[in-house]
Amino acid sequence: MRLRRLFLALTVLPVLALPLGGSASAATEAETIERALELLSPAPNTRRAALAYFSQRGKKDAIPALIQAFRFAPHDRKAFVEAMRKLAGEDIGERWFDWMLWQEAQEQLKPFDGFDEFKARVMALIDPNFELFLYPGVAHEIRLEEITWGGVRKDGIPALTNPKLVTPTQARYLTHDELVFGVSINGDARAYPLRILDWHEMFNDVIGGVPVSLAYCTLCGSGILFETTAKGRDKPFVFGSSGFLYRSNKLMYDTETNSLWNQFTGRPVVGKLTGSGIELKTRPVVITRWSDWLARHPKTRVLSLDTGHERDYRPGRPYGSYFASPNLMFPTRVDQSKLKAKDYVFALRSSGTDKAWPLSLFAKQKVINDTAGALAITLVGDTTTRTVRAYRTEGQTFGPADSADALMLDGTRWQVTEDALVSPEGRKLHRLPGHIAYWFAWSGYLGKSGELATATN
Repeated sequence: MRLRRLFLALTVLPVLALPLGGSASAATEAETIERALELLSPAPNTRRAALAYFSQRGKKDAIPALIQAFRFAPHDRKAFVEAMRKLAGEDIGERWFDWMLWQEAQEQLKPFDGFDEFKARVMALIDPNFELFLYPGVAHEIRLEEITWGGVRKDGIPALTNPKLVTPTQARYLTHDELVFGVSINGDARAYPLRILDWHEMFNDVIGGVPVSLAYCTLCGSGILFETTAKGRDKPFVFGSSGFLYRSNKLMYDTETNSLWNQFTGRPVVGKLTGSGIELKTRPVVITRWSDWLARHPKTRVLSLDTGHERDYRPGRPYGSYFASPNLMFPTRVDQSKLKAKDYVFALRSSGTDKAWPLSLFAKQKVINDTAGALAITLVGDTTTRTVRAYRTEGQTFGPADSADALMLDGTRWQVTEDALVSPEGRKLHRLPGHIAYWFAWSGYLGKSGELATATN
């Protein structure tokens, strides 16, 4: 229905006037933009004339605009495919999904001058607020042609900012076995149930005196806890969901500058903060059973169902079918020679050391002693609940104890806490930040610089 509204909106698209007395190149750019917009015209003759124009023009730089229009135009599908085939010089297929994958692989392909204006104007027809993010001349370090509409408007997936919390006895809606995001900072323990965060995908809160945001990309299977203060900034960032995706990854935005941020890396990638060097610090977060979290943290506070929004907060909504499927909802390339696209991994995110452990490794042993770069690490995991905690050690070889809350080292029992492994004498080996994610997301953003664990000690 939203695509149909976009198509109809183009009936009132203003004609782009060519600049009087301007340069030939400016006139050519303006004409190219106008022709590209006509690819979405509801008038068959206009639409087909635009396709003919780009076919005769014969330049590959029009393919990104054709792919963009191909997604939204309900008519002339075969004509679009034929035009793109002719310009690309190869047969990619008849699906928008396939052409997006092809485009991602064509790193040398650059869209025509003025594509940023074309993209911005098309997206503004879906939601005028998208002009806050995309506009002519916007700075960017990702390819604008790969930014896709996720199917909702700006804040259509509303973030929860300083949400209402309740005590465990008040959280009667929770069942023992359902999963929560567990966070503890400076002794302040919080539980944020996935059944609620599936609908909101982000919270902005202050935990233990530390301003944080949990950026949860349901498509990536990753909930990443970021500190929202940054050097040189007077106040913490507050984040929301833009409605855009990049390679099946959520693009969040900050409410101060309306810059778009990569959810996985914690870096601004489109807008005023692009190139600023800001990269948000990650904090530990764990996915675990509510009953296990409550046993560890009897004084925890819990996200209330009273969020201020009307949603079906029963478990499994709204992404139950996506989570159960091996397929991706939006296009992105992924190497599946090592793992399947939606296999879970635990991603270590510590001081530039990026390493991932397939969650399946923890089915063989609950405790893994390993290294990441120069770091010696002990990980404690449970495949059933996607629960993994990582601790920086000094090369010791820990083993399981008779409880998930403890580890054994040379006959000595160490306590497993949210902050550290703690010996009977009070010695601490501190926890490292990390999170669960689908393989396609980690490999797409951190795989080239990171390491995948294939064996355990």
